[in-house]
Amino acid sequence: MANPENGRGSADTRSIRTVSSSHRDDDSSLGSDSEINGFTDDRQTDKYGFIGGAQRYTETSAQDVPPAVLRQREAKWLDMLSHWDKWIIKRNNKVRLRCQKGIPPALRGRAWLYLSGGKVKKEQNQGKFQELDQEPGDPKWLDVIEKDLHRQFPFHEMFVSRGGHGQQDLFRVLKAFTLYRPEEGYCQAQAPVAAALLMHMPAEDAFWVLVQICDKYLPGYYSPGLEAVQLDGEVLFALLRRVSPPAFRHLERHRMEPVLYMTEWFMCAFTRTLPWGAVLRVWDMFLCDGVKIIFRVGLALLKCMLGTRDKLKACQGQYETMELLKTIEPRYMQEGFLVREVLEVPVTARDVDREHHAQLKRWRKNRGELSFKSPPRMHGALPIMRAEPPRGQDLLQSPTIRLELPPPPPQLKKETKKSRKSLKKSKAVEEIPNPYSLPSDRPPPPPGPPPPPP
Repeated sequence: MANPENGRGSADTRSIRTVSSSHRDDDSSLGSDSEINGFTDDRQTDKYGFIGGAQRYTETSAQDVPPAVLRQREAKWLDMLSHWDKWIIKRNNKVRLRCQKGIPPALRGRAWLYLSGGKVKKEQNQGKFQELDQEPGDPKWLDVIEKDLHRQFPFHEMFVSRGGHGQQDLFRVLKAFTLYRPEEGYCQAQAPVAAALLMHMPAEDAFWVLVQICDKYLPGYYSPGLEAVQLDGEVLFALLRRVSPPAFRHLERHRMEPVLYMTEWFMCAFTRTLPWGAVLRVWDMFLCDGVKIIFRVGLALLKCMLGTRDKLKACQGQYETMELLKTIEPRYMQEGFLVREVLEVPVTARDVDREHHAQLKRWRKNRGELSFKSPPRMHGALPIMRAEPPRGQDLLQSPTIRLELPPPPPQLKKETKKSRKSLKKSKAVEEIPNPYSLPSDRPPPPPGPPPPPP
C-alpha cells in the first residue's frame, strides 16, 4: 500500500488516470518534472538523470567514451540502422561486437527498438497502441499499477513528480499491456523495465519493446505463478556448478533456493541491482543476444562474491550469504569490469536451452505440467527477425528533424556532334555597339558606304 505521507499532498490527490487522460496526445516521455516536486535548479543530477547521484552511480563506476570515439560510433550506428536487415542477417557478429562496446547514448533508444523487433511490431500494428490507450482498462489492474508508479526510480527526473509526464506515460504503457495481454495482466516487476525504456523512447515505442521482452526474451516471467522464473532459477543453479563450483557447493550446503536471490535480478533485468551505467551496457547486450546475457551477469556476480574460500569465510550461514548477495561490492559492479566478466562466462544460448530442457523435464516429473503455456524463447535480434521478417517499409526511420532542401539546378546538357554541327551552321551574331561605352572601350566601326540606288 502507498504511504499517504509519501508525496500525497493536496496538489496530488487526483488519480493518475485523470491526469494521463488529459495528456494522451503528448507522446513525449523525455523531460524533467522535478521542479514540480520542489527540487530547485541547484540540485545535482548525474548524467543519467538521477538526482543526487542515485542508483549507485559514482564517477569511477561509469566509463566515459572520448567525444571523437563517440562520434565515430554514432556514424557507424546510423549506417547500421539505415540498412538494418542486411546488417542483422549478414553481419550479425559485427552488430554484437558494437553492442558489447556500448550503444551511443544518443541512439540507444532507437537501437533498442530495432534490436528487440519492436520497430517491426509497431509498424505492423499501426494505431494499436492508440486504440489501447483510449480504452478504460480493467479496474483490478489499474489500482495496482497506480499504487506502484511512485516506487519506480523516485529520484529520477522523469518520475520524481507524482502525476508528472514520466508517471503518466508509465501508467499508459502498463495499462496498455494489460489490455494487450489480458491473460497475463500486470506484474510489479514490469514497472521498472517499462520505466527504463521510457527513459530512452516515447510511450508507444516503449510499449512495443516491453511486448517483445515479455513475449520473446522473457516469456512467462510475468505470468501468474511465476513458474518460468522458478524454472530459470534451477537453470542458473545448474549452470553455476560448471562456472563456479565453490559458489555452487556453498549455496547447496546452505540449501539456498535460487528464487531467494535471483528473482529480482532476472525479472527486473538488473535495473534494481546494478549502477545505471552497467544496467545500460547489460541491456545493450541483452537485447542483442537474448536471455543468456542475464544468466551470464548472474553467474558472474555469484562467482565474484562466492567464488573463493576467502570470500566464503564471511558467509557462515544462509542469512550472511543473503546479506552478502543483497549488498554486492561496488568493484564487481563497475561497468568495464562487469562487462569483461560477462563476456568471459562460458555459457551459450545452446547451453541455456539444453539445461532448460533438462530442468523442464525434471519439473514435469516432480510437479506436473506448467500451468501457463508461454511461447518459445528467442535468443536475441537475429532469431526474432527471422521469425518475424520485416516488410520493406517496416524498417524505415522517421527522423524528428526534417530539412527541406531547395531543388537542384537544372543540369547543362553535354555537347553532342549534332549540337556542334548546328553551332557551325548557325549565323554569326551581329555585334551591337554599347551606347554607354566606357573610355577604355574601342570605338564602334564607321558605317560603310550606302548601297547604290536600284
